[in-house]
Amino acid sequence: MEIVFQVESKNLQKTKDILLKDDAVSRASIVIKDGKSLIAKEGYFIYISGTNDQCKRAKEISKDIAKEAAEKDKTEVINKIKEEQDKASEGFGGIFG
Repeated sequence: MEIVFQVESKNLQKTKDILLKDDAVSRASIVIKDGKSLIAKEGYFIYISGTNDQCKRAKEISKDIAKEAAEKDKTEVINKIKEEQDKASEGFGGIFG
């Protein structure tokens, strides 16, 4: 399962702390990106890829300070992050051949 939160700059550190200190959520894949550099939006995006339980728990513990990204933004963020990860993987493939 994949979810994307949109977080205001002032709440970023608090949100990171909440997500990374939770035993279940911290085991998921978590990527944090600046919205301006990713899709030209204010704030930050937090992409979480994990089990249904991990994602449900992430929503539960961050509901007061982070909101789920709009569907259009969510799709765009996920695509950009996966594109970056693919480029990074290709780079390592070239190095280690």
